[in-house]
Amino acid sequence: MFRPCLLAIALFCACGDESADSSAGSGAASSAGSGAASGTGGQAQGGEYSYPAPDAWGPNAGPGGPAVAFDASELYQNCAFLDGGPASDIDHHNLQLMYDGYLLMPWAPETGDGGLTFFDVSDPCHPVSVGVGTSGKMRESHSIGFSQIGGRWAVVDSIENEFISDAGGILFWDVSDPTQPAPVTTLELPGFFYPDAYARVTLSVFWQAPYVYVGGADNGVFIVDATDPSQPSLVTQYPIEPTMRVGQVQVIGNLLVVTTAEGPRTLLLDVSDPAQPQPIAGGDFDATDESGMPRGAYFTNTTNGFVFYANKDAGGGLVVWDIHDPTQPSFAGDFITPGNGGYVFVKDQFAFVGQSDFASLFDISNLGSIEEVTTLDLIGDLDTIVPIGNVAVLSVDESATSNQGSAIAPWQTDVDTQAPHVTWVWPPSGSTGLALTSRFGVTFSEFVDVRSAWEGSVRLYESVTRAPVMGHVSTQETIVNFWPEAPLAPNTEYTFEIPAGGIVDYNGNAITEAFTATFTTGG
Repeated sequence: MFRPCLLAIALFCACGDESADSSAGSGAASSAGSGAASGTGGQAQGGEYSYPAPDAWGPNAGPGGPAVAFDASELYQNCAFLDGGPASDIDHHNLQLMYDGYLLMPWAPETGDGGLTFFDVSDPCHPVSVGVGTSGKMRESHSIGFSQIGGRWAVVDSIENEFISDAGGILFWDVSDPTQPAPVTTLELPGFFYPDAYARVTLSVFWQAPYVYVGGADNGVFIVDATDPSQPSLVTQYPIEPTMRVGQVQVIGNLLVVTTAEGPRTLLLDVSDPAQPQPIAGGDFDATDESGMPRGAYFTNTTNGFVFYANKDAGGGLVVWDIHDPTQPSFAGDFITPGNGGYVFVKDQFAFVGQSDFASLFDISNLGSIEEVTTLDLIGDLDTIVPIGNVAVLSVDESATSNQGSAIAPWQTDVDTQAPHVTWVWPPSGSTGLALTSRFGVTFSEFVDVRSAWEGSVRLYESVTRAPVMGHVSTQETIVNFWPEAPLAPNTEYTFEIPAGGIVDYNGNAITEAFTATFTTGG
């Protein structure tokens, strides 16, 4: 079966005028502190800092998620198709997410030449394109991450030219105006080599602002400082021995999860020092099914304290491993089907898995007894199905019907009114002896609105004095991270707080229960 190169997008925020070269982005953050969570909203009262209200982040530019209910007879049926717009969109689509109140659809083949298109999907069966940007350097993409550093930017995988096989890396976009997304600058990464779509190319991107972690296939993991996206720089390259074809990379607090593209190996790394990943004892393992058979995944997704694998060995379906204790990963559940897994995403008690010839919706409320709810279809290599409120966006990356690389299908009758909630925190609450360079992350029960995760809704402060810690907040799918702007104080207890009413999902449903966790640093 044809398997195009895995690529990724990460988005974060910055501002300034855009242009098509590396001199653009004059409004980007010029230092680690600029554009941090302290940049807006904080107020001094009587000499003390006061956090802004958790919900004082909006509004978005767009109307938000789907706001239409459906009859039961309309479920699982494609009601609209999405196309990038220009003739250069050859219907290679993958992950799509909401950004600034619009659906963001990246589109590009593995050989380059693609773009970003924003849609109003408030009436999902009648989507409206609101803005398109193109770049000959953009490659096929699979991950989209978000942060807010001084404005609005995006970064995607890139290739200099399909005929120049030894140049590629990541491409930064200015998305401050969804009606006019524009490419800005590129950063080439060492060892990139094409036309091999797997061995020495970039396969995924995860932004834990201000650093971008890049899955570099056989080249390992690249770590990029993108504090100023107009002038990104390579911090380090982390090679993996024995060689691992790095596909997906995701970071929750001090934990970096690395999985293999089309293989079972998973590597859990401690990134307490964000530039120096360290192996976790017991955290190098092969994902297996219930019988102990290794199961390779085309791609994975980490959330809720579990790694979800889109199985592609001896069938498709879903395999789940528990990493609540990264030193003792354990099998949690599986459901093996016909098919050939692509990508997997989780919303509430459901998992969505593209399986090439079809897509599956699984009930994962009991991981020991996963159930397949239904299947959905779209002509082509259907690798991706993404939940957006009460609809799902299906995407194919090969053999699509012209102008039908993506489709929208209702999967629930009612408009989404279920609020998100925190499902996991890393480091664990109560941890002691933490490095002074630690970061803190949580996962949510569903994708959350990027702009709602900000200074007022994601807080870190000294537990006793309540002195706030300034830092960067970043969001990717269900994961929200906080990166302190300066090293923490030694031998000090800190409280990490997600107050009620701040963070919302794509339909504006706000978290209803506050979440807190405490941590103590070492000497």
